This record gives sequence, C-alpha cells and structure tokens, in this order.
Amino acid sequence: MEARLDKWLWAARIFKTRSLAADECKNGRVSIKGVKQKPSRMVREGDVIEVRKPPITYSFKVLKAIQNRVGAKLVPEVLENVTTPEQMELLEMQRIAGFVGRARGTGRPTKKDRRDLEEFIQPAFFGDFDFDFDDEDDLEEDF
Repeated sequence: MEARLDKWLWAARIFKTRSLAADECKNGRVSIKGVKQKPSRMVREGDVIEVRKPPITYSFKVLKAIQNRVGAKLVPEVLENVTTPEQMELLEMQRIAGFVGRARGTGRPTKKDRRDLEEFIQPAFFGDFDFDFDDEDDLEEDF
C-alpha cells in the first residue's frame, strides 16, 4: 500500500494540517534517505522519513501507509520513532536552556510587578527632602 507523503505526515499526526505538511516538504524540511522530497512522493511501509523541526531532526519509520487521520492512541501502529539519541539530547538541552534564570511556574510579569519594578528603578519624588546644599558656599570660599 502507498500514500502521498504530505497526506501520510498529516494522517500520522506529525503535522496539524495537510497544507502545513505540504509546505514543509516544499521548503525542504522533509527527506527520505537524505533526499528532499516533494509532497506528492508516494511512501511505502519501511521508508524512514526525516522531518527537520528545529532544533532537531526527527526520524520516523513507516509501519503503515495510511491516508486517513488516526487517533493519537493508534499512532504507534502507524509509525515508529527512530530518532537518534543525539538528536533527542539536543531537544532536552534546548528544553533545559529555556528555563534558566526564571522560577518555574511564575509566567510573565503582571502589571503590578511592572509598576513595582518601575518604582524601584525610578523612586517617587522625596517631598520632605531638602536639596539646599550649604556646603557649596563653603567650597567656593576655600579656593
């Protein structure tokens, strides 16, 4: 059995839409045996498809050449993830690097956080503080 490459990528849930899968093929991010493929290329059982989704390149072995989208629970019957451990390590390093210097679960700063930060950087006017420097007159007399 055979299926179009873009249709199989969509049916196997690698891409959300078939047009997205076709665009990725046209942009040269999908290859078989190191050769970039067109969306109309027919895939067969046993083909190993490489999909470049930065920062890594995923590799999938076709177990079934399907044309209709399957549920997430049935994906292991359709494909086998044969991505190399080095590529998976790159993904893990990218995931870890994204959380450096930020407490987990804090999310984006709120408006109150921004106001507090601005208040810290630019404090409000000190109303009772006397800016009259009498020492300047004493300095001029010394010269």
